[in-house]
Amino acid sequence: MPKELLSEGGWAGDLRIGDLDGDGQVDFLVFRSADEGMKPCFLGAFSLSGRVLWQDGSGGDQPARPGPVVIHDLDGDGGAEVVCFFVDPARKATAASLENVVIQVREGRSGRVLRQGVPEALRQAAGYRGEALVADSNWVHQRLLVANFRGTARPQDFLVKLGPTLLAFDDQLRTLWTYTIRWNEYGSCSAYIPAVGDIDGDGRDEVNGGYYLLDSRGRPRWEKQLAANMDSVAIAPWDGGKVRAFCSGGGHVVAADGRVVLRLGEKLVPHGQELRVVDFTSDRPGAEMVVRWNGHEPDAMLVGSEGRILRRFRLNPSPNNTGMEAVFWQGPDRPAALYNGGWLWHLEGEPRGVPLPGLPKPKGPAKMGWFHAIPADVCSDRREELVLYNPWDRFVWIYTPDPIRDGAFTSYKPGPRQYNARLMD
Repeated sequence: MPKELLSEGGWAGDLRIGDLDGDGQVDFLVFRSADEGMKPCFLGAFSLSGRVLWQDGSGGDQPARPGPVVIHDLDGDGGAEVVCFFVDPARKATAASLENVVIQVREGRSGRVLRQGVPEALRQAAGYRGEALVADSNWVHQRLLVANFRGTARPQDFLVKLGPTLLAFDDQLRTLWTYTIRWNEYGSCSAYIPAVGDIDGDGRDEVNGGYYLLDSRGRPRWEKQLAANMDSVAIAPWDGGKVRAFCSGGGHVVAADGRVVLRLGEKLVPHGQELRVVDFTSDRPGAEMVVRWNGHEPDAMLVGSEGRILRRFRLNPSPNNTGMEAVFWQGPDRPAALYNGGWLWHLEGEPRGVPLPGLPKPKGPAKMGWFHAIPADVCSDRREELVLYNPWDRFVWIYTPDPIRDGAFTSYKPGPRQYNARLMD
């Protein structure tokens, strides 16, 4: 059953979700960007009912890619903070430079800036001044990811991905470490969007970039140029629940020490555009991996932990042929479904997909006007809803499985799949 939301006045742009005001319900944050979609210059927050909570900045366009904004409760007070890049009008810069951008931590309830600055490590990062990176595909994939690098009781750190540089900061904007990626040539670069997660069980997060795995201090556990087209990565349980690093190029699964657990190879995965790893079937224990193996095409396969291809299928075509997401449509104890381009796919038995009812034709440019998905348990009944948005449209669509369980709601509790939503690879 879909629910359609429209903020007062209506804002189009990229979207994040979280409990901004601490009332136990999901809220939404739209941001727009200046200078070819790279620098957030407008933020607008609204509630589940569409009521505007606050807004700051003006103008801007829909970001060229989902960009450097996250929502997370850093201090544990029940209301999330917003961590973001934001344009400082008092600073001068060219369109190809971030010298007019600061990092901010904002109060979610009001949008008030709690902390902001430009740490020296960011000033020195390749890409901050735009050196030869304007045409580099890495530069348009600026992302922030919430992480736990210090082993605190709750994640209170965040990772910045800026071109060939990774920077780790704590919640006070103090630099924890930096890392320079060795491989940055188009087609042979590491993942545009790294993944964070605790692969070794020490209570601190590692960073998987496809060609490297960094420990919580930013030191390489391993560095290998495994295969071309390393577009998508993950850290997730796999064989017998062991947590592994997943790397789409060549279909690799790698242990924490760099040992290759599984390699499908370039014949099976010539262009690993996307992968998602959860339990998709009930007829076998543990997780499976869905790989979009043929670049920006609908071709996909379901792979078991022993390396066997369980299903080959074609997803529905979508404008960019990216953006598939696992969604626990029937709850965390049931196999996940797979969202793709406005359709919901079930992979048990013969894969079958159905279009979501009432979803309009997407607006916007041919390759960018499509519906991003954030799976989240909005209704707190243990089943995940699909929060859908198109950056060129003013509406948010929420789909929930029937029947609605009246009275089940307690409070919205976001997790890593919400505050670190992948959105596209």
